[in-house]
Amino acid sequence: MDLQAGRSEHLRENAGHCLTLEGTASDDTARQQFRRMGDAWLALADTQDWLDGVTPPVSRPSPRGAQA
Repeated sequence: MDLQAGRSEHLRENAGHCLTLEGTASDDTARQQFRRMGDAWLALADTQDWLDGVTPPVSRPSPRGAQA
């Protein structure tokens, strides 16, 4: 396994664990916390992919009024 791919894959596995825990949580507050943690792990994985050059940066529109 490629080391760079391994970093983001590990982060995605953590997200999966959170989503599994979300399904077993006994109340809405805990479910929401596990969902937010899972979403955060996925965001970290996407960022790691970007840092590793796996995905291109997101193109953003130029600010209004900016001249090219």
